[in-house]
Order: sequence, then C-alpha cells, then structure tokens
Amino acid sequence: MATSRATSTATKTKAPDDLVAPVVKKPHIYYGSLEEKERERLAKGESGILGKEGLKAGIEAGNINITSGEVFEIEEHISERQAEVLAEFERRKRARQINVSTDDSEIEHLSQYPAHVTLSEGGLSSQTKWLRNILSVVGTDALKKTKKDDEKSKKSKEEYQQTWYHEGPNSLKVARLWIANYSLPRAMKRLEEARLHKEIPETTRTSQMQELHKSLRSLNNFCSQIGDDRPISYCHFSPNSKMLATACWSGLCKLWSVPDCNLLHTLRAGHNTNVGAIVFHPKSTVSLDQKDVNLASCAADGSVKLWSLDSDEPVADIEGHTVRVARVMWHPSGRFLGTTCYDRSWRLWDLEAQEEILHQEGHSMGVYDIAFHQDGSLAGTGGLDAFGRVWDLRTGRCIMFLEGHLKEIYGINFSPNGYHIATGSGDNTCKVWDLRQRRCVYTIPAHQNLVTGVKFEPIHGNFLLTGAYDNTAKIWTHPGWSPLKTLAGHEGKVMGLDISSDGQLIATCSYDRTFKLWMAE
Repeated sequence: MATSRATSTATKTKAPDDLVAPVVKKPHIYYGSLEEKERERLAKGESGILGKEGLKAGIEAGNINITSGEVFEIEEHISERQAEVLAEFERRKRARQINVSTDDSEIEHLSQYPAHVTLSEGGLSSQTKWLRNILSVVGTDALKKTKKDDEKSKKSKEEYQQTWYHEGPNSLKVARLWIANYSLPRAMKRLEEARLHKEIPETTRTSQMQELHKSLRSLNNFCSQIGDDRPISYCHFSPNSKMLATACWSGLCKLWSVPDCNLLHTLRAGHNTNVGAIVFHPKSTVSLDQKDVNLASCAADGSVKLWSLDSDEPVADIEGHTVRVARVMWHPSGRFLGTTCYDRSWRLWDLEAQEEILHQEGHSMGVYDIAFHQDGSLAGTGGLDAFGRVWDLRTGRCIMFLEGHLKEIYGINFSPNGYHIATGSGDNTCKVWDLRQRRCVYTIPAHQNLVTGVKFEPIHGNFLLTGAYDNTAKIWTHPGWSPLKTLAGHEGKVMGLDISSDGQLIATCSYDRTFKLWMAE
C-alpha cells in the first residue's frame, strides 16, 4: 500500500514534456539612471549595451553624455506649484471672510497699494471684491498701520510748521520794551494826523493831488554827475536834503552837495570790495554832531562800517557777518541798525549797548533788503527766496508773510500812511500790500526788467517811485497806482534811488557810473 502511494506521487511529479508550461522570464526593471549601470559594467570590463569601442566613439561624437551626477529634482518644482495653489485657495478663503469697510477715508488709504496687488476673482471687478482682494494680500492690520503712519506723519508735519523760539538775551527784552515805548506815541501821532487829513474837504484834497501830479509830470533831469569809475550801487539823501551819499563798487563812498552835485567828502579807508549801501543816521545833519556816527555802510565781504562826517576813516566796524551784507538801514530812532545778509538772516544791532541783540532767521535764501515802519514798531525784509516778511519788533513775531512774487525781492518800503508796503522783484513787478487786510492789493507791471528799488514819498506817501534794470525809474500815483512819469536818461541799469525828506528831489544812480538828480520845473 505504501508502494503504490509512492508510485502515485512520482507519477504526479514526472509529467510529459509537452504538458509542462514554459517558464516566463520576467524582464528586469531598472529604477534610476542607466548611466550608473553602464558605469558598473564598464568597471567590470563588460561590453554593456554597446561595445567599449562603440561607447567610446559615441562619447567622442557627443551622442552619449555622461555627466558628473547632476540631477533635476522634479519633486521640488511640483511642491512649489502646489504651495502656490494652496496659498491662492487660502487667500480666497480669507477674502470671503473679510468684512469690507464702507468708510471713504479707509478706502482711500487702501487705494495707495499698487495695481498688481488687486487680484481678479471670478472675473468680478466690483469694489467689494477689489477691497477683499487687497486686504487678503496685505492683511487686515495694514489699514490700522496705514492710519497710524498717516497720523504720525501729520503730527510731525504740524510740529515742523510750528513756530519755535530761542531764549534771547536780557538786552533783547530791554530793546523790545524800549521800541514799544518809542513806537506807541508815534503811532498815536500818525493816527491823529490821518484824522485831521480826513477832515479836509474832499474837493480840497482832490485839487492838492492834481497839483502834485502836475508837478510830478514836469520832473526833469536837474543834475547829472559821474560819481566813480565803477558802477554806483546806492544813493541816499541826508535828513536835511542838502547832501547825497553814494556807494560804489570800487569800495569808495562819497558825499555830494545838493543840488549842485559837488564832491564834499570821500570815505576812503573803508571797504575793499563792492559797497552795497550807505545810509544817513535819521538825526544826521539835523541834531547830530559831526563827530558822532552819522553814516553806516555795508559791503560784499560782510563788513559793516560806521562813519562820522569829519573823517575819511570809519569810526567803528560791526563784526559778525561772514558772507555778503546786501543792505543796511537805520531804525527811525537811530538807536538800532538793521543789516541783511546772504546767510539767510537779518540782524538788529543796538549801538547804545554796542552789541547784536537779534539774529533773525526765517528766509530760505539770502535776505536782500530791509525797511522799518515809520513808527519804529515793524521791520520788513525781502529775500532772494521771492518772499517778504513783516516782523513785529516788540514781540519778535512774523505778523505777515508776503507771498506772490515769482522771483527774488530786491526792494521793500513802508508807506508813511502806516499800512501800505511796496515790494520790487526780479519778476519785473511791484506789488502793494495792505497790512490791515494782510494781502496784496495791487500788482504793478512796472518795468521790462528786474525792479531794483521801491520808495514811497516820505511825507504823505502821495506817490511811489520804482527803479529797474531797464535803465529807467518810474513814478506811480498813490492810491490808484497809475503811471505818472518815466525818468529816462541813464545809459545803464538803475541800481539805486531815493527821495529827499522834503519830497522835492529824486536821486537815481546807475551802472553807467553816474547819479542824477530830478526836480520839478
């Protein structure tokens, strides 16, 4: 029984050859680069897919490239793309959950973001979708941050525009009180004279004005004199109208008799460069002794000198300026001297205390001209920044900003009426400003070239005189500002002008090295 079982088993095992299924040879699948397998085969000395000679020839021909093992990671690029898609889905999810503000100011804040931030969504371009897209990219906190930044910048701007003060010396406080006590009685006197003038019948006032205009139209060149061998930059009448001081680019200052224009005195030992201005002390030739300080002058080298009438050498030098001093002017009291400088400031000097009491900034470029109010309470400055400023000497405040000229202001002057100011500019115009209204009330298209100087008639301010680089000086009515007379005769630019204290004479000086006196027939 056991034998038969064994036989049966053997029969099962040994089957005919035609009944046995052929063994299927599975193909080899290689993962990775074939290059590695080829390297292995080459290392073992096998021929590989190609023969050694064929492989070598293929490499030399450039048909087979065997690299140094650099690979291109596809997975990383796929993961970056997936991250971008996921981020877009997250952004859209956030956008749907954002509550959009309807405040116009907030919407205006968001509009500052560039156009590429506003992503399209579903082809919709409504304001809601637009705002949601922005907030989903920049975040909801961006609006708060923008508000804070705007408030901060606004606050800093307000702080920048605020007026700030330096603590001044005690001498400045004393001077301010002194000026207040000096100016108040003069203001009262001026107002009283204005009331009395108003009581004059209108017909009388009109006839007086007509007579004045007739006289001004008859103005003629009374005297012409060569003042120096260089251009004459400035001229100024003495308070008694019997002398004329001229300043020259040669560095000399000269005193001339009026009206015959004879040379009286030459102030030699002074400036070494262009003299900008020379002015008489308000009490010179009236009540001041000749040995006292009667004149002040300034020059392009920053020097300021004080002169007497009995010497050709300066009495004193005022030191402190390091750059060009354009103009110098006496305060009506004669105690203070104002200087304008190209360092963007003007200064006030107390000659009794013999010190600088005020160094005032405020212009963005050099300060060119300065004038004092008839009462002594105000100072006006004109700058190369095309702006003028009116300063209250009793408080130190800038009480009026003269904005309107297109170019530099070269001349400024107060009217004796106390409320009109005239400015002359490089834009060829003369502007008239009203202190009461704090604005420009009239613009005179005065000349065909830059205006170098402006001057009101010193008694009542009945006319205005302007001079310019078009070689002429002109007279304008006040009020009305209509042209009365053109003073033509200079062959060069009119660089300076003045009106005598009695209102009878007009002086002009020019680049042609001459000065001229004009008088009514």
